[in-house]
Amino acid sequence: MNKIKNYDDLIRLGDSESRSVVLTIADRVLTRLDAYHRIKAITRLDGDILTIGTRKWDLSSKRNVYLVGAGKACNHMAMAIDEILGDRLTRGIAIVKIAEDSDRFHRTEVHVGGHPIPDETGHRAALEILSLADQAGPEDLFIAVISGGSSALMSCPIDGITLQDEMDATDVLLKSGAGIYEINAIRRHISQTNGGRLAQRIARSGAELIGFGISDAVGNPPSGDITRPYADYASTPIGPDKTTLADARAVIANYDLADRLPRSIVDYLESAGEEDETPKAFPDNTYFLLNTLPDSCLYAKEVAEQMGLPAMIVSSFLEGESSDAGTFFASIAREAQASGNPVAPPCVLIAAGETTTHIPDNSIIGGHGGPGHELVTGFALTAAKTHGAAMISLDSEGTDGTTTAAGGLCDSTSLARADQCGVNLHEALRTHATHEALSAIGDAVFTGNTGTNLCDLNILYIPARPA
Repeated sequence: MNKIKNYDDLIRLGDSESRSVVLTIADRVLTRLDAYHRIKAITRLDGDILTIGTRKWDLSSKRNVYLVGAGKACNHMAMAIDEILGDRLTRGIAIVKIAEDSDRFHRTEVHVGGHPIPDETGHRAALEILSLADQAGPEDLFIAVISGGSSALMSCPIDGITLQDEMDATDVLLKSGAGIYEINAIRRHISQTNGGRLAQRIARSGAELIGFGISDAVGNPPSGDITRPYADYASTPIGPDKTTLADARAVIANYDLADRLPRSIVDYLESAGEEDETPKAFPDNTYFLLNTLPDSCLYAKEVAEQMGLPAMIVSSFLEGESSDAGTFFASIAREAQASGNPVAPPCVLIAAGETTTHIPDNSIIGGHGGPGHELVTGFALTAAKTHGAAMISLDSEGTDGTTTAAGGLCDSTSLARADQCGVNLHEALRTHATHEALSAIGDAVFTGNTGTNLCDLNILYIPARPA
């Protein structure tokens, strides 16, 4: 195993053969998605000539070359650029969620920001990046590396809205049941960096911008040929924003947030005019999209078939309540063993997307967890009826929700093992303390930073029913 750190512990429990299948597939997919290797595969520096895919730049014509980045996969992305450019890099600033002992940088400053809730460290680093943009000129080049999580990590609210306001708003939004696109409609319109505002500042300076991105947006097509610039790049701090002020106002109305969000944010969004809209186009920028959400499903299907297992992609649009999604997959496993529908076992079912957890009142929270934890816990409650079924649900960047675990792996024995340990999985779901529950029975999965960020990867293995 290359990415899953506690593989040996996970494989000793429950249905070992079934757990081995989903662990092997997940690990190989995460390895293939690592942005460090993907950037290195298409980027090189020969003397003064920087080649990225099908494009070339003569760095002898550039006064300064800056690296800026933020996101949960930023460690690996920034390391690749820092290593390739070496002394050609004037200065780098990267804002990451977790710094690893294995991180190595030459001329890049690394700041550990807050995620999913922004913090002061990320805010200060964002101000440093904006200062670089404001001081730049037409002879300068910015290379930006952006992945999911940049909204929180590179937090920099507009004048009139405090960092605390943005922190409080993020907490409310994440627990409101709103989808990530809806949450971002608000966050992008109150930010100096998000929703293309960083690219806007760089464009005003006259400097050139090359962007590397990983898209975790539900609905994007597969990445395809990553050596060619991506024409439809959108969102994040460096790309045009597809959300609108009208979208942001609709989220407040649809989720009854007017009295829950900070008053400064509600008042601003209600009064903002056309001049306050986020930028919608950057025709002069060059973007390379390293991966999109469906890639994880396609790679998982390839790996499963290489292992001799029929595989079906159920959806790369998976959304909704996490625990309900887990119950659904357990029901599919039971149906497959009973009738051979929708595919006869042994087989692998794959899904990706971004499920959410609705928490209307913080007082009910009794521990820690995340969507992946809750999905497999919901799975475990029903999967006990399906011999050998095993499911892994991972936040592909390596940290699920408020935990340091990537997610969880449950099988048909998890409920019984929980009962033997005195762990009530129903109670864990009710109190959103699934991390403590899964850790107690050995079903939490740890990876550390993976080098990618494609939302949640869910892999279900259904063996044939024994005679």
